[in-house]
Amino acid sequence: MLSMSFAPDAAVGRDRAAAKVAIVTGVIFILAGLVKFAFHAWELRAFRAFGLPWPSALEILAGVLEVGGGVLLALRLLIVPVALILAATMVVAIGASGIGHGDVIPSLTLAPALLAAMVFLLVRGRALARAPSW
Repeated sequence: MLSMSFAPDAAVGRDRAAAKVAIVTGVIFILAGLVKFAFHAWELRAFRAFGLPWPSALEILAGVLEVGGGVLLALRLLIVPVALILAATMVVAIGASGIGHGDVIPSLTLAPALLAAMVFLLVRGRALARAPSW
């Protein structure tokens, strides 16, 4: 069971395209998460404007998930669960900020690209983990 949970990580590590996507998106998520702490007041105003419940807690949670998840992606660890969590955060960003509030950048530009990358890592990580290694 434990070896199965790390199988996608090893598979992504061997796949050049998936490894590059994990590293690049990991760095992007780290930077995006750090913005939530470095520009806390500005980000909190945005979260309040989006009409999300508990904006202060959600801003901090988003920052922690993005930084932590970004680090794990860059290290290519826990790829599938991290990609699933970060995909969910991108769906919220697209819906609340982009569609709901009309913020084009980054919510209707970068967030959909990151969502697509997370879906790619989910699909690729699971598929590669199931493929026989010759």
